[in-house]
Amino acid sequence: MPSDASLFIEQFMRAPAVVGAVAPSSRRLAEAVAAPVPEKGEPVVVELGPGTGPFTAEIQRRLGGRGHHLAVEINERMAARLAARFPRVDVVTGDAGELPDMLAERGLPAADVVVSGLPWAAFSQERQRRLLGAVTASMVPGAAFTTFAYVHAMPLATARRFRRLLHEVFEEVVPSRTVWRNLPPAFVYNARRPRV
Repeated sequence: MPSDASLFIEQFMRAPAVVGAVAPSSRRLAEAVAAPVPEKGEPVVVELGPGTGPFTAEIQRRLGGRGHHLAVEINERMAARLAARFPRVDVVTGDAGELPDMLAERGLPAADVVVSGLPWAAFSQERQRRLLGAVTASMVPGAAFTTFAYVHAMPLATARRFRRLLHEVFEEVVPSRTVWRNLPPAFVYNARRPRV
């Protein structure tokens, strides 16, 4: 079985707009992205684009066996690896745009936290809006949404457009400090209270 790094590179070369990264995220970035996952209660946590699971591992650590962790991965090989590695996680191979239906099929009313590893800057404006619409339609009113962006990509028009869209869709959007211990360096968007 190829390593996570080699699988990422292989899948990135096949579909860069879908995979969006050449290497798995670091533990430091995973800690920053998963910070809103509550350490008490029975939360519903949705993870979009988990890849090979660096965020998944941190979410599972924070949940400690509680709640429901739904991970939505469009890449079949990565989804299979994730399901084998994390048997407690409800892994679905599919499109994040179908998130409301996925929650409904499981009898889950809405997500308390949505953690995204999706490559937002690689998406068209239409796809960004469709996916964020699916996310906000799947969240309880006070839910948290986190995603990350690479520092070097911030000047890109698609990255700037996504940042504006976040402010349009959520009442509160707070960027984190740069996580330098990631390849490449990144930061996290922490968003709360989706606008109706």
